[in-house]
Amino acid sequence: MKYFLILLLAVAFFIISITLGSSNDQVITFNYLIAKGDFSLSSLLALLFGVGFVLGWLICAVFYLRTVVSLKNARRKIKRLESQLEVGDKKTSESTSIVTVQDKE
Repeated sequence: MKYFLILLLAVAFFIISITLGSSNDQVITFNYLIAKGDFSLSSLLALLFGVGFVLGWLICAVFYLRTVVSLKNARRKIKRLESQLEVGDKKTSESTSIVTVQDKE
């Protein structure tokens, strides 16, 4: 729910910035590495905000997926160790019962 509210807040901020920026029709020359272009200031800001937002979500998704995979591997390892521990406890209890039966005779 928390993440949904953060996403909703970001979308609301984006919509407000586009609404307020639409009245600004100033044309600027944007020089990027490959070429140069003339854009209105509001559309350039909206585009750069959108690209940054998507890029941020992609980076967070990569780290989240790495964490999920790591957690899944850790849980699998814990299950395997618990099963080995149960097998070891059964063998220990069987060997202890054999020794106690032999001592009584």
